[in-house]
Amino acid sequence: MLFKYQPPKDPYLDIVYYDDDILIINKPSGLLSVPGKGQHLSDCLERRAQKSFPNALTVHRLDMDTSGLMVMGLNKFAHRHLSLQFQNRNVGKTYFAWVYGNLKKEEGMIDLPIICDWDNRPKQMVHFKNGKPSQTKWHVIKKNKNKTLVRLIPITGRTHQLRVHMNELGHPILGDRFYAHDQALNMSYRLCLHATEITVMQPIKKTKITFKAPVPF
Repeated sequence: MLFKYQPPKDPYLDIVYYDDDILIINKPSGLLSVPGKGQHLSDCLERRAQKSFPNALTVHRLDMDTSGLMVMGLNKFAHRHLSLQFQNRNVGKTYFAWVYGNLKKEEGMIDLPIICDWDNRPKQMVHFKNGKPSQTKWHVIKKNKNKTLVRLIPITGRTHQLRVHMNELGHPILGDRFYAHDQALNMSYRLCLHATEITVMQPIKKTKITFKAPVPF
């Protein structure tokens, strides 16, 4: 079945917070963070934000299928300051996900290097020789009969990192059309991955602020 891009329109832009320097938006699942190639992929969070905040600049991205908090800079200084925070791993990020099956332990650390799977782009894969170092902390929140709610804290920020890491554990994220097996894929109409909390430093005031967005699944 061919993929058809149909980004959600309601709400059009879910603004969590803004001041003179930063803009925090709760991105819905199904919406690109930045424009894709071609006019049919032009609708994205960045362009929606720029209709209300013309100077808004994207600092980091979430996968199209992932929902949750995204940070934008509202001027060049703030954008650079925020970008360096992400680059230097000074940003606190917390995700929640429903994964297939029940994990045997209550918490752990995944340390598996990731590289682009060039023959199957945009998929990524674990590659011990050429992959980039990638670490994810996980903690079980609750278990149901055939699924588990986990808190995920990425130490690094590789493309599809959380999705690849949980799949490598044998517990793919529900609704993951790239990595989940059929049973896990069919257990949810959407990818059950949400960026629920983020902590950044306000570029001018130099104070750390934490923002939260409720888990929608």
